Amino acid sequence: MEKFCILLVVLLFQVGSGIASSNSAVKFLPGFDGPLPFELETGYIGVDESEEVQLFYYFIKSQRNFKEDPLLLWLTGGPGCSALSGLLYEIGPLTFKVAEYNGSLPTLILNPHSWIQAASIIFVDMPVGTGFSYTKAQLASYVTDLKQVHQADQFLRKWLKDHPEFLSNPVYIAGDSYSGKTLPAIVQQIINGAEVGTEPLINLQGYIIGNPVTDSSFDTNAKIPFAHGMALISDELYQSLKISCREDYVNIDPTNTQCLKYMDDYDKCTSGLLENHILEPTCGYFASPKPFELVGKRSSLIDNNQDSQKIDCRSYGYTLSYNWTAYASVRQALHVREGTVKEWLRCNYDLPYTYEISSSVNYHAYLSNKGYRSLIYSGDHDFMVPYIGTQGWIRSLNYSIVDDWRPWLVQGQVAGYTRTYSNQMTFATVKGGGHTAPEYKPVECLAMIKRWLNQESL
Repeated sequence: MEKFCILLVVLLFQVGSGIASSNSAVKFLPGFDGPLPFELETGYIGVDESEEVQLFYYFIKSQRNFKEDPLLLWLTGGPGCSALSGLLYEIGPLTFKVAEYNGSLPTLILNPHSWIQAASIIFVDMPVGTGFSYTKAQLASYVTDLKQVHQADQFLRKWLKDHPEFLSNPVYIAGDSYSGKTLPAIVQQIINGAEVGTEPLINLQGYIIGNPVTDSSFDTNAKIPFAHGMALISDELYQSLKISCREDYVNIDPTNTQCLKYMDDYDKCTSGLLENHILEPTCGYFASPKPFELVGKRSSLIDNNQDSQKIDCRSYGYTLSYNWTAYASVRQALHVREGTVKEWLRCNYDLPYTYEISSSVNYHAYLSNKGYRSLIYSGDHDFMVPYIGTQGWIRSLNYSIVDDWRPWLVQGQVAGYTRTYSNQMTFATVKGGGHTAPEYKPVECLAMIKRWLNQESL
């Protein structure tokens, strides 16, 4: 009896302090008319030794055949952008009906091009401090690239222990943007665990990354040739930049006044553009002298400022997520632990975060040598991480081409261009896509992921 009482006290303490992991089915969501026509579960998984970090997740079963379809662990970029952003604006089954906000609950509608038509997806809020993930221990709130890698590995293993029916499903780690730095390292961490017998064994098949931040020597240096190819700067300025800066726009010598002058001219030509997608209006984004350095901060500034938004701007839709998550009924429906997160942010750029992985190219090389499949895709109108840079680091892996550059089609139209390498890596551009390609080209991206997961040619 005494032992039972002690155990009960421990369990009550864990629940009260938010330590115990939990999951709950969600049948209805405020703002959506009727029961959800898909299976949604939300919950928390505790990571680190004391499980003081509680990572919040949304899990949605595949609508095709969840018993056999692949399982994707989706990591939204940032770092610090909520999984709900990926769910509502990119590949999830719900999105907002964009209508002028009148103070009432925003309306949710179905996304007919969700990736749950091809896979089950776990959307996880990480690192801690993102979305509804939280910790009450101050030291645990400080995250690094490598700490996030270890926590993602722990998260997936614990989630699979709680959901053993998915242990045999093919698993792919997927994400976009800044996840390009951490995601390949997470895949390597999972592989390393499997090699020493860490349980549960994960049926890992490969990884998927969109518009991935990878290495500034490729990503940032690609901005100048991208700007030239898109007719954003003149031939003369392009040639002057190449010569004076020696094609290195990352490590500019502060005494190289000629290079700095031409870079200033370049900034004047491009600072009025939206880096996420150069064809879209800026809609309240403030032009900065170094847009490629400040774009993340600038994005967060306008997210929750409806006064500066127009309803026909894409960013207006982002503000609805703030209005929706502010409702107590929404948090209750999602089973968010009361008092854990005061203000939900679509992207939290004030995280105490340390950037450790300067380049993820070596991780890609390791994974290639291990024979894992990979899909790397790029919206070809993304100025933040131009496809030219992504092509560059893929070439640096030095694998032979097995299916050369060609268009891939959707509904008889060119949807982009693709090339496949002998390391089982497929690269694809998404024609007209921006930094989060599925957000801009949902029909094409659903076709792309269906074909690739089915191991069909794009």
